[in-house]
Amino acid sequence: MKKISRLLTYLAEYKGMIGLYIVANLLGIIFSLLSVAMAGPVLQVLFQGKDAKPVQMKAASGLLDYITAYVSKVIEQHDKLTALGYVCIALVTFTIFKNLFLYIALYILNPLRNAVLRRLRDELFTKTLSLPIGFFTEEKKGDLISRMTNDINEVELSIMSVLEVFIREPLTIIAYLTMMVIMNYQLTLILFIVLPIAGLIIGRISKSLRKSSNLAQEQLGSMMGVIDETLVGMRVVKAFNAENHQHLRFMKFNNVLFRTRNRISARREMASPLSETMGMIVVGIILWLGGRIVFSGSGFSGAWFLTYIGMFALIISPFKNLSSAFYNVQKGTAALDRIEHLLGVENTIVEIPGAKPVPSFSKNITFKNVSFAYGDKQILQSIDLVIDKGKTIALVGASGAGKSTFVDLIPRFHDVSSGEILIDGVNIKECKLDDLRRLMGVVSQDPILFNDSIYNNITLGTGGATQERVEEAARIANAHNFILQKADGYQTVAGDRGARLSGGERQRITIARAVLKNPPILILDEATSSLDTESERIVQDAINKLMQNRTCIVIAHRLSTVQHADEIIVMDKGSIVERGTHAGLLAKGGIYKNLVEMQQVK
Repeated sequence: MKKISRLLTYLAEYKGMIGLYIVANLLGIIFSLLSVAMAGPVLQVLFQGKDAKPVQMKAASGLLDYITAYVSKVIEQHDKLTALGYVCIALVTFTIFKNLFLYIALYILNPLRNAVLRRLRDELFTKTLSLPIGFFTEEKKGDLISRMTNDINEVELSIMSVLEVFIREPLTIIAYLTMMVIMNYQLTLILFIVLPIAGLIIGRISKSLRKSSNLAQEQLGSMMGVIDETLVGMRVVKAFNAENHQHLRFMKFNNVLFRTRNRISARREMASPLSETMGMIVVGIILWLGGRIVFSGSGFSGAWFLTYIGMFALIISPFKNLSSAFYNVQKGTAALDRIEHLLGVENTIVEIPGAKPVPSFSKNITFKNVSFAYGDKQILQSIDLVIDKGKTIALVGASGAGKSTFVDLIPRFHDVSSGEILIDGVNIKECKLDDLRRLMGVVSQDPILFNDSIYNNITLGTGGATQERVEEAARIANAHNFILQKADGYQTVAGDRGARLSGGERQRITIARAVLKNPPILILDEATSSLDTESERIVQDAINKLMQNRTCIVIAHRLSTVQHADEIIVMDKGSIVERGTHAGLLAKGGIYKNLVEMQQVK
């Protein structure tokens, strides 16, 4: 129960509807109990004839005696057949009301169950959105997708689908056991001893189910990761004849999942026959002991004993449902554990209470003795740099020098390990995150587009914009003309990851997105390195327009694109090793000059 406390917390918001659900269930159970309770008096009278006297039940409240007397009266005034007709009408009426209230109960519960699942999905996705960039470099994307889809489905099928069982069945069992105590407390006392033993046996067998279920969910997440990687890299897979290699990776996880789910199914399917078998063992014991009581002439007649057995037979099904539900909950708890693990991940990028608003950028960005490490790996160390407003700063150096990490620190995709970064003299950790990131636009080497219209991709994060503003941004990005040539213009769907567009088109749309945002600080991370010569020229022209009157931080491997930067920062192994203008660095004859000569930049 502790493991599903989050789900119960969600349900607590709907106390009124849960109360109605319980009331509806109680009414359904009462009408069900009435239909069964009539059997004793009816059998007593029908089998003993007109001279039958009402049977006095020691603990009865009078209801059973009243039913017996009423049936006797009908027989005296009419005949047995008429009495039987009245009984049949009563049974049908009670059954109609029982099922009506049970339907009402489910009608109330299903929206509650779906509301809990909706909130769980929402919290999981919201949590994922809030996590820092570094988290996603360590986790498998397929496993994260599995937690947000398959694990949620498992919770729905294994826990939420049996939620009504944990409310309705205990109420049913309590009601029937209460009536059985009224009818014969001795037999019922024996039940209280025998039934827990049967439940303990069932519970012991189901304990191993949770561990297997957890393994199954992990393997499913790994398998989804292989599927995602294969689909994304299909061109590489085919180019290197790696179909067999990927298939073997897939089958490795698929086979483990196959064996694990077989074990889970074997244990789960054992629940129903095991509980039924245990129930019949208890029935045998009750039949033997009850027969002894009837034969002893203690006043507990055969008719009442048959009614008692009927009631006991009716509580076997609730017990069986509870045992099956317990198995399902054990299976679902494994999925819930994985969900809880993700929800419990600490978010290291948090906004402090009373964070300061950042309405504008007016002076500079300052790095003061900034160092950054990811785990045990030192990425940046002792960075001191001032980037004045309106200046263009270029970051160059070998791959792995720390350039991308450097720019990721400014919008707080990561937090510094030591030192501080200041915007207009204010530590960025003291700024509102939304305000801080609103100051910045990012154009990366890999243009990220979503499977949505070109219009929505351009207006991403801006809260919407007029068609005129979007078109103006597209013109500045040299994208307007090619967009109009598409069949649906700005409503053309870009496709998965922008697959329906060329590399140059995708990049120009991301530039249009940055233009529309109109940020004072622009971060360009190898924005043209993956393009052909013609596309690079068009995109570079768009970038030059975008960079006008902005503070720009440019990461470049093609040094020809940054010769006119106000300052070039040369990085190596996480440190700044050289800095200056293009001409000044060439005159020094250091690392930058070697990089220029290797690229034959004149």
